[in-house]
Amino acid sequence: MTAVPSAVLTTAGLIGGYATARATGNRPLGGVVLAAFGAAAFESWRRRSGLGTAIALTGVYVGAFGLAHPLAGKVGSWPAVLGVTAATAAVAVAVGDRGGE
Repeated sequence: MTAVPSAVLTTAGLIGGYATARATGNRPLGGVVLAAFGAAAFESWRRRSGLGTAIALTGVYVGAFGLAHPLAGKVGSWPAVLGVTAATAAVAVAVGDRGGE
């Protein structure tokens, strides 16, 4: 069985978390989506590339979430979310999915 690429998990977490919060008006529910996919991505990175890489990439993921907020004030919410998501996915592919699973 082929593992889901971590870029798919981070994309689902960042876009899905924002879309859930926006559609429901429930920010904590969006946070649950963000956290669930982040946890799945962490485990994927840990298995493929080791604990240190998983911790570093989780920092990138959480940092992207944090960066989207001030960026949204400058470029709009969706462009900010899509921009940080694309950057996070690129890092996930380049660093996190290189191990041997």
